[in-house]
Amino acid sequence: MTLMQKFLGAAAGIALSAGAVMAEPALIFDLGGKFDKSFNEAAFNGAQRWAEETGGKFLEIELQSEAQREQALRRFAEAGANPVITTGFAFATPVETVAPDYPDTKFVNIDGWMPEVPGNVQLIGFQEHQGSYLVGMMAAMASKTGTVGFIGGMDIPLIRHFGCGYAQGAKAVNPDIKIVANMTGTTPAAWNDPVKGSELTKAQISQGADVVYAAAGGTGVGVLQTAADENILSIGVDSNQNHLHPGKVLTSMLKRVDVAVYNSMKAGDAMETGGFTILGLAEEGVGVAYDDNNAPLVSDDMRAAVAAAREQIISGDLEVVAYYANDSCPAHDF
Repeated sequence: MTLMQKFLGAAAGIALSAGAVMAEPALIFDLGGKFDKSFNEAAFNGAQRWAEETGGKFLEIELQSEAQREQALRRFAEAGANPVITTGFAFATPVETVAPDYPDTKFVNIDGWMPEVPGNVQLIGFQEHQGSYLVGMMAAMASKTGTVGFIGGMDIPLIRHFGCGYAQGAKAVNPDIKIVANMTGTTPAAWNDPVKGSELTKAQISQGADVVYAAAGGTGVGVLQTAADENILSIGVDSNQNHLHPGKVLTSMLKRVDVAVYNSMKAGDAMETGGFTILGLAEEGVGVAYDDNNAPLVSDDMRAAVAAAREQIISGDLEVVAYYANDSCPAHDF
């Protein structure tokens, strides 16, 4: 019996013994683990906040392989968990397949897309390009070499979406800025390869980059570490990563996966399903991290420029072009 089978068996026992009185929510982390200091950890923090505020309990599992996605969904649904929350675009197809078999269970997929959303599924997405535009501005304002870097995880449209916003923000500040961009890989392993992240960071430094933005999940830990070791600035993603290397992380592009998970668990059985929820700057779904760890790096001019751009984006006076619009980026060859 595998660890997963033992866990899900125990979960089923717990949920079924409790009966139908109080359904427990379930959270399935994507590959990379719940303590990746980025996307998955943000999801975990949202679940923990819900548990602490309500005294409730949630079921959880960290996957070890792609093959476990559908199995985990079915086991939690059969155990009576509700809602079942999944993190990452790779869950979209398994959720789309499984959801019709469990019409009384509500499923949530964060970051995924489906051509037709089943009636018991809710998709939650983010305007990553808006937040990335703001950190791109900060990168360009902080750069002394006129070259900034972007390191993505798995080469998919979602990550190019991050990079596209970043490039637009950087070029809004300095039209002549050079942007060096690399993707870590083409498989899910790209989300959890800090060694490769370190290698790419060193390569970008050799090309003159003195600020590097990592949108790569657990791989980004290697980017931030190497940037600090090499005495350049980095930009974190998803969670606030400023504290990982105080005084070396310029900021973090916050993607409030924690809020998405918290709200889903709080809504529970009453959660609306059958559609999309999109969180951008206006909904505080994305943003820029300021705290004591990066305060010495952020000038008043930088804060003012970011605040002004944020308001212009929210009002519609400034449009950040989405990579999804035409599978290309006007500011860079992503």
